[in-house]
Amino acid sequence: MSYQLLIYLHISTALISLLLFLLRGVWVLRHGQHNRPRWMKWLPHVNDTILFILGIVLMLTIQQYPIVNAWLTAKLTALVVYILLGMVVMKWAKQRRSQFIAWLGALVVFAYMVGVAITKQPLVFI
Repeated sequence: MSYQLLIYLHISTALISLLLFLLRGVWVLRHGQHNRPRWMKWLPHVNDTILFILGIVLMLTIQQYPIVNAWLTAKLTALVVYILLGMVVMKWAKQRRSQFIAWLGALVVFAYMVGVAITKQPLVFI
C-alpha cells in the first residue's frame, strides 16, 4: 500500500472518528447513556480499530517510533488521554456537567493530536 493511500485512509478514519465522537457526545448529553441506537455502540469501535491499525502501519512505513520520536510519543500519550476522557463522557460521569467538560476536553485533545500530526512537533500550541 502506498504512503499517500495510507495517509488518506488514516485521515479519513480520524475524521470519521471525530464525527462519531461528536455525535455520541451530543446523544449522551441530550438523551443520557441509555437507549443509544445499536450502530452507535459498535461502529465507533470498528472505525477506531481501523484507525489505530493504520497508525501502526504508518509508523512502520515512515520508521518513526514512540520514545524515539517526541512527536509520536506526544501523540500516543494524547490518544490515551482522549480515550480516558471519552470513557468519562460515555460511561463514568453521572452528571451532565462532568460529561460536557470531559467531552470538550476530549475535543481539545483531539485538536492537539491533529496539530502534532501536521507539524511533527509535540509543543504545537507554543
